[in-house]
Amino acid sequence: MRRMLTYFFAALTLCWATLAQAAIAPTLLQPLAGDDPDARVEAVARIAATGSPDARKLLQALLDEELMATPAGQLLIVHDGQAVDAASGQAVALPDGAGGVVVNNRLRGAAEAALSGLALLAPAREQRLAAAQALQARDLDPAQAPLLRQALARETDADIQGILRQLVATADLQSGDPARRKAAVTALADSGTPALRPQLQAILARNPDGTYIETDAALRTAAATTLAAIERRATRNDIVANLFYGVSLGSVLLLAALGLAITFGLMGIINMAHGELLMIGAYTTYVVQSLFRQYLPGALDWYLAAALPAGFVVAFAVGVLLERSVIRWLYGRPLETLLATWGISLVLMQAVRTVFGAQNVEVANPAWMSGGVTVLGSLVLPWNRIAIIVFAVLVVGAVWLVLNRTRLGLFVRAVMQNRRMADCVGVPTGRIDMLTFGLGSGIAGLGGVALSQLGNVGPDLGQSYIVDSFMVVVLGGVGQLAGTVIGALGLGEINKFLEPLAGAVMAKICILVVIIIFIQRRPQGLFALKGRSVE
Repeated sequence: MRRMLTYFFAALTLCWATLAQAAIAPTLLQPLAGDDPDARVEAVARIAATGSPDARKLLQALLDEELMATPAGQLLIVHDGQAVDAASGQAVALPDGAGGVVVNNRLRGAAEAALSGLALLAPAREQRLAAAQALQARDLDPAQAPLLRQALARETDADIQGILRQLVATADLQSGDPARRKAAVTALADSGTPALRPQLQAILARNPDGTYIETDAALRTAAATTLAAIERRATRNDIVANLFYGVSLGSVLLLAALGLAITFGLMGIINMAHGELLMIGAYTTYVVQSLFRQYLPGALDWYLAAALPAGFVVAFAVGVLLERSVIRWLYGRPLETLLATWGISLVLMQAVRTVFGAQNVEVANPAWMSGGVTVLGSLVLPWNRIAIIVFAVLVVGAVWLVLNRTRLGLFVRAVMQNRRMADCVGVPTGRIDMLTFGLGSGIAGLGGVALSQLGNVGPDLGQSYIVDSFMVVVLGGVGQLAGTVIGALGLGEINKFLEPLAGAVMAKICILVVIIIFIQRRPQGLFALKGRSVE
């Protein structure tokens, strides 16, 4: 028994020594020392297909330009003056005449793709998923198919398996085997990846004399079926994307117009400085973010929790100051109100330029609002836009509660319907005017906080939304909260569906023309007019 164990351990030691001496077969390495570019790229793929740690080490050395070749064709990995035989992994003396392996762009790209493929065999799921997603963005070579199949055979995660099946089929599209190409075309029917269109269209291409380049009729039929499926899926994704981004744009317009619906719709004030109140909310967010970075860096992801009330309070205070100092003397004089608030907007923009500078400032999204959720296979819905849609719903609900379930809302509606009667029964109309204008300004500040999450913040931020805000209020019906919501969402959806057809500028022109025609036919907007003008 002891003799048998001795023989067993001796055989095990011999096998281990053999494996150590032949980490990578020398025949796989020889093309890298040659001058044939196609053979070198193919060698990289074959080395990666072994899936061994030595292959990863060799490819990394190739990218780091630490791979050298001797005149005899031996490959060495040289790091910090120490040479290691690439085939056996044993340390050797660096011979005279050894030169570095030249790495051109094509070989570098092949090595990077091969390393990404090797990461598919990593133990961590996140690393394998990242590697699979990285390979989706690359042009796959047919030589990578064996490594992809090896990774697919070992993979247990359903999400990664789906990506790997698509990658294997994409690599097989370039195979010389017609049966494998047909199977790949059929397998890609459910992928819906637009990047596959050129390859499928190449299968259906014709020669100048009208004959098909691809002679296999079954392969052409499968390619036509897959291409039609991809087109249908792409059309569906485009429709869903336009619906989502239309709601997103409508939510932005709603946040921008909601405060104007109060100041203009309920009070009759043509406030041309409303856009600058949005800007004030956005700059307040920037200031809060800067304070968190300096004093609370560990809680930076939660700066929005402080920016929301701060944006409302600052914009509310500015609105109250404007109403008490300028606007309260101009009630009932719309032209003077327009000119005065336009001048105020210029003052506010110049004040911001003086304090913060003329350049845009960056407001970063918190970590929990970065990235997006993938739906329908390839459509990504950004978290920041989803958050703004939810925020717009909450703001609309809060405004409705204030106007319909609070004492302030009761007084606001009373003053709106009959100002003189409300004054006669003891309603402090002057104070209600001040609070109403402050409420509309504070809501604009909340809109500015939301807008800061979609792009950079600058002194001209509000100018991009003032015209659209007035269009939303007028279209929905002056003084009508429900009309403002419907008008904002309707304009957002129409704009997003028109942009791909007519372009961004022409889409806005078309929308403006439609609104003008609509107002000519129905001056009160979507809902009947209620306000002081009824008197």
